[in-house]
Amino acid sequence: MSIDLVLISKTAGVATVTLNRPDALNALSAALRNRIAATFTELEADDDVHAVVLTGAGRAFTVGLDLKELGGEVDPGESVASRDLGAVIGNMSKPVIGAINGFAITGGFEIALMCDFLIASPNATFADTHARVGVVPGWGLSQRLPRLIGINRAKELSLTGNYLDAETACAWGLVNRVVPADQLLAVCEQLAQDIVSTEPVTRSEIKRIMDAGWDTTLGEGMQIEDAANRAHAKQEVRADRVAARRADIQSRGRNQAS
Repeated sequence: MSIDLVLISKTAGVATVTLNRPDALNALSAALRNRIAATFTELEADDDVHAVVLTGAGRAFTVGLDLKELGGEVDPGESVASRDLGAVIGNMSKPVIGAINGFAITGGFEIALMCDFLIASPNATFADTHARVGVVPGWGLSQRLPRLIGINRAKELSLTGNYLDAETACAWGLVNRVVPADQLLAVCEQLAQDIVSTEPVTRSEIKRIMDAGWDTTLGEGMQIEDAANRAHAKQEVRADRVAARRADIQSRGRNQAS
C-alpha cells in the first residue's frame, strides 16, 4: 500500500509540511525528493500560504539521501526531477521554519540549513557524514554551515562526521531554541502565525534583502538595504498606515513583556 510521502496541513496562512517515511527515518529517496520539490513549488505559488513549517514524521527530520538507492541495493523506481532542493526550499520567498524533531543527517542537515531558522526538540541530532559516505556536499552545507556557527566549528563537524546534540547546536547558534518534544510543532506553528500577522509586503522585502545580503559583503548588503528602504518608503509607507498599526504594536509589546 502506498503512503503519502509528504503530508501537508494548512491553517490560517501557515502550511505544515511533514516528511513521511518514518520507517526509513525519512531518507530522501528519489520519490521523496520529487515530492518535496513539487510541494514547495506548489506552496510558493499558493497565495493563501504565507509561512511554512517543515518537520519529519517519527524519530527523524531526515537522515539524508537514501543510501540503499545510492548504493544500488534497491531500485529507486523513478528518476529525480530536481537534483537541487535548495532551488525550491532555500529560494522560497515565504519564510520556512525548520522544526527539527530528530536526526538531521548529511543531506537532511543540508535541508535544515535551507530553512530560515530552526527550532529543535531535545531529540534533535545533527551530523555531516559526507566525508564518511564519500560524497562532496552539493546542497550548500559547506557554505551555509560555516557562516552560521563559524568555520572552525563547521570544520570540526564536517571533517570528523561527529554528531551534534540539540543543546550544543543551540549554544553554537545553529538552532534558535530547544523546546520540549511535545511542544515543538505548536511553538513553530505559533511563530509562523506571528510571521503571518506582520505586514506582508514589508515582511517579504525584509526577508529578500536579508537573503541577498547574506550572499555578499557587509558593504554591498548595506547598499541593498538602502535601495530597498528608499523604494519601499515611496510605495508603502504612509502616515495613516503607520498610525493604524501603532496601537497593535504597543499592545503586543505589553503582552509579551508581561
